[in-house]
Amino acid sequence: MKSWILVTVMLLSSLVSSAQKPFSKGRLKVSDNQRYLVHRDGTPFFWLGDTAWELFHRLTKQEADVYLKHRASQGFTVVQAVALAELDGLNEPNAHGARPLHNNNPTTPNEAYFQHMDFVIDKAAEYGIVIALLPTWGDKVFKDKWGKGPEVFTTSNAANYGEWIGKRYKDRENIVWVLGGDRTPRKDSEDLTVWRLMAEGIAKGAGGNKEVLMTFHPQPNGLEMGGSSHWFHNDPWLDFNMLQNGHCRDEITYDKISFVYNRKPARPVLDAEPIYEDHPVCFNAADLGTSNAYDVRKFAYLDLFAGAFGHTYGCHDVWQMYGEGRAPVNGPHMSWKNALDLPGAKQMTFVRRLMESRPMLDRVPDQSLIEENNNGPSDRIQATRGKDYVFIYSSAGRSFTVNTGKITGKELTAYWYDPRKGEAITIGNFPNAGKHLFKPPTSGYGKDWVLVLDDAKMGYGFGGVKDGRKLN
Repeated sequence: MKSWILVTVMLLSSLVSSAQKPFSKGRLKVSDNQRYLVHRDGTPFFWLGDTAWELFHRLTKQEADVYLKHRASQGFTVVQAVALAELDGLNEPNAHGARPLHNNNPTTPNEAYFQHMDFVIDKAAEYGIVIALLPTWGDKVFKDKWGKGPEVFTTSNAANYGEWIGKRYKDRENIVWVLGGDRTPRKDSEDLTVWRLMAEGIAKGAGGNKEVLMTFHPQPNGLEMGGSSHWFHNDPWLDFNMLQNGHCRDEITYDKISFVYNRKPARPVLDAEPIYEDHPVCFNAADLGTSNAYDVRKFAYLDLFAGAFGHTYGCHDVWQMYGEGRAPVNGPHMSWKNALDLPGAKQMTFVRRLMESRPMLDRVPDQSLIEENNNGPSDRIQATRGKDYVFIYSSAGRSFTVNTGKITGKELTAYWYDPRKGEAITIGNFPNAGKHLFKPPTSGYGKDWVLVLDDAKMGYGFGGVKDGRKLN
């Protein structure tokens, strides 16, 4: 056990060290197979995001540094944050007393506010973190009940604002652009035109579509199953698709990921707002309780194995940067600083560790690997594979039968990977032919496991310990 503690510490240190390197490998782009993100030199990039929507609006420079440093130490690679923030972000000044726009006019931005954003974005870069930057939350385009900002963007100013903010951050290599801000474009309105004009403006200001990555953050209903792809899949500015699951416990987001994954042309896809940790389930804590670590990690594995290129974690106390003197939104339980170390956040480290332990860019979803694959979210089994490895997630430790022969090698090495601890347990070796039944070490609510099958000759192992911990 002591050796495993040492290995875990070494792995965490490795994650921190790699995260803190500058962007020497270049800004991000879509991989050649149109399924993943890579650096300009081709190095794979795993999107492990956190939703910090109020980062620019509510935190001081010192607090932002604390937050970013901590998330980097946990292995997060992306932070999703909003320039014109949701919680009265136009009228309530930021932590240093500046509002983003003069007279709420997008054509007259306030330099002091954006200098603060400059600092936070540059600090993120120091820690190796990409900022998934929303130029505005959706209520600045829509007049509705969610959010407090007035509707300030129109077809006459969206492109100008986009060009201005795109030009401002064109030289920051740690920027990915996210339009939308939790909104469904209204039917028979100018909403789609506004977003498209803003996207064109950003691309123009930043030097062209090839120099930026852009996507769209939708509402959970997303019209059918497509999320951002429903409106923008064929738009030249959209580089990858986003979904949101709506903060309910048993959403079939993995099927929505699969639906978008299979659209043509191929584009990367991920769940950019799953159920948050410590959030009222379906906004109904009285009847359904509050989400926990199992809820959030389950969606990470199900979505990734269904074809997502990365995953975003979220915490209810953190997205709103809740603290003393702040009006609570939907019942947060603790300050954002205390919430940084909730169990689900720590377990995201293990998600990233597993996904980066094998070649990422040839990984594909493949439910034909398993026979028991028609269960709901509470008992779902989801499978994915590369050329020489297989990952199968059993969300409640249910046994399953594997159809082998779908990866290279005559012999397979099998492990159980524990999503709670990030430890691997060696099962043994099996022929890469026929059907094999696997029974996880434990089963029931919260007893999820990942089966790992490797082409035995590859010797991938885990964390420098080739055979992991033996299964008793």
